[in-house]
Amino acid sequence: MANTTTGVVIIGSGFSGLGMAIQLKKAGRDDFVILEKAGDLGGTWRDNTYPGCACDIRSHMYSFSFAPNPGWSKSFSEQPEIWDYLSRVADAYELRPHIRFGVEAAGARWDEPAQCWHVETAAGEEFSGAFLVDGTGALHVPNIPELPGIERFQGVSFHSARWNHDFPLDGKRVAVVGTGASAIQFVPKIAPRVARLDLYQRTPPWVLPRPEGEIPDWTKQLFHRAPPVRRAYRAALYLLNESFAVGFNGRPELLKLGERLARRNIEKHIADPELRRKVTPDYTLGCKRVLGSNTYYPALTRDNVHLLTDGIREVTAGGIVGNDEAEREVDAIIYGTGFHVTDAFENLRVKGRGGRELADQWRAEGIQTHLGITVSGFPNLFLLLGPNTGLGHNSVVFMIESQIRYAAEAIRLTRERGTTAIEVREDVQRRFNDEIQRRLARGVWSTGGCRSWYLDSRGVNRAIWPGFTWRYWMRTRHVDPAEFEFTGVRRPGRPAPAGSG
Repeated sequence: MANTTTGVVIIGSGFSGLGMAIQLKKAGRDDFVILEKAGDLGGTWRDNTYPGCACDIRSHMYSFSFAPNPGWSKSFSEQPEIWDYLSRVADAYELRPHIRFGVEAAGARWDEPAQCWHVETAAGEEFSGAFLVDGTGALHVPNIPELPGIERFQGVSFHSARWNHDFPLDGKRVAVVGTGASAIQFVPKIAPRVARLDLYQRTPPWVLPRPEGEIPDWTKQLFHRAPPVRRAYRAALYLLNESFAVGFNGRPELLKLGERLARRNIEKHIADPELRRKVTPDYTLGCKRVLGSNTYYPALTRDNVHLLTDGIREVTAGGIVGNDEAEREVDAIIYGTGFHVTDAFENLRVKGRGGRELADQWRAEGIQTHLGITVSGFPNLFLLLGPNTGLGHNSVVFMIESQIRYAAEAIRLTRERGTTAIEVREDVQRRFNDEIQRRLARGVWSTGGCRSWYLDSRGVNRAIWPGFTWRYWMRTRHVDPAEFEFTGVRRPGRPAPAGSG
């Protein structure tokens, strides 16, 4: 079995993985490798190519602060432009030579005697490094519901994150399952093309109108020629987004204004009282992910679009039978059902100190980390966009930048102290988790009257950061050595382990 030894092994080449690699380069390190299971970089923005795929955070906030793009063409960038941005960033920092494309990490184990991580790939290769950074995030494993009888279906079925561009939708009868963030983007795009679109909704989302549009050329030129103006604009966007955190965290009455705006959006586009009733949520705005669209509600009023809320009883060879007992023939089923989030973390095949399995530990105790980055019992392991670092109001790229800076400092401290491993103390991790859950219990995700993918199988929120992102930035600005145990003291004259500098 081929073995490659390096300093830092990074898994994933999306925003997280590329950001970590850039941070290491800034620190003067070149001893790292990025494992990417696909044939190109980009993560979520490579995989999601469905019609209308775009970001729901404004472009100038959904980018690295250290790699600004003054030339964004739209207020809310679409998938091709974001993917192109990531490619240009990778080239600007000369990251491609570090990426191993077509290499899927299958599992990792901590080697106590050697003080390093061994990462095994699906092809049987092995990559070893003193430090392991998991940059896969949570939005990469499609959630496909197990519909009764789906094995009998003779048509075409696929998830929005695995869009089948070879299947011509024009003139076809299509069933879309789910009305989440992806569906409200692609439904308006395919509705004019298909003969019939049956949209199966379980819970309606809150959909706000979106101030989208092309960014004028004069604005692009201004941002290019006057970086302080661009930075001021980004800061204004950040503060605007942060204002929603007040309502999300214990003051849901402040969200009533948003609900009124969303209701007006419904009334503006939908005249039919029954359809209005179907699309109006009965829970507090923010309990589930808040969406933005100017085209979703108009698409639902088309004669060929039918919003169905009775649920699915079974799938037949030629269609879908609803709980209303009506069978509707379809040529294709498209899942707009999102991703495995909290349960995706539980499926990590990672063995830490003493051979303990991370998945087993989290299943038994619940998902617990320190700051969503480090885990007790797993030395030199860093998670990016880990548990309780997701957001419902601002850009996750801001969170990623905080995490990559924190991880890089932890690696540097390990070297400076003459040790080979850094591990968060269990009592520190426990206090952090208790604090987070107390704050989450007051938030709209727990009190808003809905069930969302933010919650795990026990109903505990393991996804969201409860509060302002600037507080997370403050918490991660510097690594507190007192919160960690530094082990594996390097003896004088002993060669430094891989990745220790």
